[in-house]
Amino acid sequence: MATKYRAWFQCIGGCLGQYRLSEVIYSCPECGNLLEVRHNLKALRERSPAEWKELFDTRYKVSAWPYGSSVWGKKELVCPNIDNENVVSAYEGGSNIFWARRLGEQIGVEDLWVKQCGNNHTGSFKDLGMTVLVSQVNQMMAEGKPIRAVACASTGDTSASLAAYCAMAGIRAIVFLPRHKVSFAQLIQPLANGALTVALDTDFDGCMKMVREVCSKNDIYLANSMNSLRIEGQKTISIEMVQQFNWQVPDVVIVPGGNLGNISAIGKGFLMMRNLGLINRLPRLVCAQSERANPLYRSYLNGFRKYKPLRAKKTLASAIQIGDPVSINKAIAILKEFNGIVEQATEDELANAAARADRTGLLNCPHTGVTLAALFKLVDRGIIQSQDRTIVISTANGLKFANFQLRYHEGRLKGISSRYANCPLELPAQYDTVRGAILTSLESKV
Repeated sequence: MATKYRAWFQCIGGCLGQYRLSEVIYSCPECGNLLEVRHNLKALRERSPAEWKELFDTRYKVSAWPYGSSVWGKKELVCPNIDNENVVSAYEGGSNIFWARRLGEQIGVEDLWVKQCGNNHTGSFKDLGMTVLVSQVNQMMAEGKPIRAVACASTGDTSASLAAYCAMAGIRAIVFLPRHKVSFAQLIQPLANGALTVALDTDFDGCMKMVREVCSKNDIYLANSMNSLRIEGQKTISIEMVQQFNWQVPDVVIVPGGNLGNISAIGKGFLMMRNLGLINRLPRLVCAQSERANPLYRSYLNGFRKYKPLRAKKTLASAIQIGDPVSINKAIAILKEFNGIVEQATEDELANAAARADRTGLLNCPHTGVTLAALFKLVDRGIIQSQDRTIVISTANGLKFANFQLRYHEGRLKGISSRYANCPLELPAQYDTVRGAILTSLESKV
């Protein structure tokens, strides 16, 4: 499809080489840095900010293929070179922003929202990036590129998303998982969608090392977030949030950080909107990490002057149990640009933060628990104030982590004091006994 809009790969470190999006390339051949997708901003600026907003609002959740997807509704800003017939989409995006009014009242933030990215097709934000990557692979294969399969290393959500989108397109998918370290709900998704699933006796970083070697030597395309096509889809989270607030910019956005692609993508989305005149200011970004997998947090403490990867320890927030994130340089650059903050959460903090918010109508995954724990800390320190419009990014559907919630309420999470535990009352089927237990419970709880 002919278009005046153009995008290409270019080094994040400033090297001048440009590479087509149809090339199989993940890092700069000159310096080894990661690549990013660049756009012809001159062509994009030929449309006024008002015209872009009108176009995006007109497309939002329509049935005209593929623009009802909140990713492909911004196609010109994402991946303009793909023919519409090669787009692989489940109409991702368009997830609701939950007004966390009760939780906000409890902590003293009147304008608190939770972006429910877990309401996507496979139950996580990963779909927003995977639709772009698999669509690009579909385009490349249609043009005769020899790609045998698409592969990723994953702690659960990436593998589920890759498997589903490849199944839609009829492309073979291979997923590498750390054995016995992902939830059953996450494991069943790639199995059900027909992906070749390889469980390795290692952690995510070990899986990442293996998938990079396998892809580099066997005409298999790499789908992890070091592939910046994913970032292009995920950056639409920013555009969508602003669009949902009638093009008003929030004050604070809090994002969980593991491999650090998402914080990089969300920052990129805001910067692109500013460059095109859709917004005139930036929010403050907060990246929240588990205390057991916190290399970015440790670097933040020294002003990002030093960074050292580490071996991540086991954490309830398994999807961000990453000690050597591939997008570290992108994330640091974004946080500097946004006057960003990095915070961490202990296991007890993240579990109880998730459960506390659940009591107000949410159902949180443990990674959202990390962001909520960071929120509570920043409110307590006065960094986030009452009037700040604050958006917490919930990355996955809580039902994918039902075992985490059940063990919390049963008091079976080691080292966790379950302050919001709520177990069923097991009673004989006798009215007086049931009535007495109910009334006692109602009198003891608000």
